[in-house]
Amino acid sequence: MSAADLHIPVLVDTCMELLAPALHGPAILFDATLGMGGHTEAALQRFPELTVVGIDRDPAAIRLASERLAPFGDRFRAEHAEYDAMDDIAKKHGRPNGILMDLGVSSLQLDDASRGFAYSQDAPLDMRMDTSQGRTAADLIAQSTHGELARIISLYGEEKFAGRIATKIVHHPDRAAITTAELAELVKSAIPAAARRTGGNPAKRTFQALRIAVNDELGILERAIPRAMEVLEVGGRLVVESYHSLEDRIVKRAMQGSSTSTTPMGVPVQMDSPPFTLITKRAIQADEAEIAANPRSASVRVRACEKQHEGRRL
Repeated sequence: MSAADLHIPVLVDTCMELLAPALHGPAILFDATLGMGGHTEAALQRFPELTVVGIDRDPAAIRLASERLAPFGDRFRAEHAEYDAMDDIAKKHGRPNGILMDLGVSSLQLDDASRGFAYSQDAPLDMRMDTSQGRTAADLIAQSTHGELARIISLYGEEKFAGRIATKIVHHPDRAAITTAELAELVKSAIPAAARRTGGNPAKRTFQALRIAVNDELGILERAIPRAMEVLEVGGRLVVESYHSLEDRIVKRAMQGSSTSTTPMGVPVQMDSPPFTLITKRAIQADEAEIAANPRSASVRVRACEKQHEGRRL
């Protein structure tokens, strides 16, 4: 089955519309989270003079997307890297006119049970987006103290029963061998029945937390946003799709901070010119039709900004 068959990109038309003013004529787009290439394919089809540099740390994503995008020839270039390396990638391919980030776990990773991201199918707890390096979720569980696990689950999963879940994990007779299905059942047993009646699968917050910790997702995002803003050409646009509040908070803070004047209240003359302007005053969300067609769009928040000039505010 091809990447196109496996993947429906989230809010693809919205993303293309937000990027369009920056991608007229010969232009470069960095698809910072390539995945299976759905957004890149749409961009290459819509903008005939566009070159896309697709960045992903998952070798399987690079392979599948490259097969999908082969008909576009050298208009598509793949980079196996984490997307916080955009400054180095810009030195190689040129500064981009647009940058798109579709954050979180990809369809490829969720739908492949062997990758250990999903609680619905039993598999070893891996959860690495780059399977060529780094420690797995099983390693994390085996090596962490109760306090470390509770902090990870609470901070990255926003799970109020994190302490109880951590207790169940550390008291497991062979916690290094816990599988995805076993972990899901263990989490369920740690959460009171009344709290399990709403909010979907009770394991989803714990799985999110472990995935974020294994892949340093928030650390990479914190580094990537300012680097993306720096490498963008003037007139370029940054569009980011977030899927939970922790990601969206980082994106919102960075975009608002770079588009806000530092002139004190009451001063009649603006003393500086912010380097960015907000394109989206509030995050764009999927409508009912989009969610029905693509359930993974239910939690998406899209934000965009445009670069007005180089350098820091004076």
